[in-house]
Amino acid sequence: MTDIFDIRFLLVIRESKSLLEASRKLGLTPSAVTQRLQQMEKKLDLRLLDRSARQLRFTDEGEVLCVRGAELLQQFDALLEDLHERRRGFVGKLKINAPFGFGRRYVAPAVAAFKSLHPEVEISLTLSDQPMVEASDRFDVVIHIGQLGVSNLVCRTLAPNRRFICASPAFIARHGLIDSPEQLAHQPCIALHENNEDVTLWHLSRGRKTQSIRIRPSLISNDGNVIKQWGCDGQGIILRSEWDVADALADGSLVRLLPAWKLPDANVVALTHQREGLPERTRNFMRFLQDSFLPVPPWRA
Repeated sequence: MTDIFDIRFLLVIRESKSLLEASRKLGLTPSAVTQRLQQMEKKLDLRLLDRSARQLRFTDEGEVLCVRGAELLQQFDALLEDLHERRRGFVGKLKINAPFGFGRRYVAPAVAAFKSLHPEVEISLTLSDQPMVEASDRFDVVIHIGQLGVSNLVCRTLAPNRRFICASPAFIARHGLIDSPEQLAHQPCIALHENNEDVTLWHLSRGRKTQSIRIRPSLISNDGNVIKQWGCDGQGIILRSEWDVADALADGSLVRLLPAWKLPDANVVALTHQREGLPERTRNFMRFLQDSFLPVPPWRA
């Protein structure tokens, strides 16, 4: 069986008056053209060109191959053009994975707004408590919050996000206001289980001083909304993202503890499998999501 390059080669010969003219069009020597033509005939076990004639004349089999091959080339070129249009345009499928809480509050509305602007894009949004543990190769974009471990995914920052240690006023009234990280080890704490991380080891820094405190959680959940609600209900001390507790801190449902100490930032990022060659729908969605957090993210507004 011949391939698509052989068909293009044959069509150039068919459009030429002689092998010499064909060789010029192909940028080859006449002997190279003849040799390749002989190799094709040997591979197909067919004679394609009648060399006894003064002018180039294809055999019946050679003519069929040219006519049918031209049709296939047209379909192939149309397929490539369609793929390029898909890359440039807003059609096709877009599969997104995001954490439960952040996905509900920020990603889902953005997906709906993006869909309204580009109705031809088929979007699938999956919310998960372990977006980095699941088969990320099934998704075009993975929204991740926090530090990124070893990964071959390409990371793009969407929005800044800090993390705070908080408790309710009722909890502070019962247990007192802590003034050092060491006290966390002896207080009722609540841990969020996500991405198979060590959620009982909290890292704090103040200037050049760093401390890692091993808490003993009295409650654990894989749902950030549950963690926040337990904290507001006075069940224990929580460590949560700024995006999640900013409203509770503003209305007094939670109070920030150890404000002089800093925890590692947990920026919101978008992960993809490659940096270049992404479909336009994927790149545009990430820009759209990024723009929704500008000039400042909602949790800092």
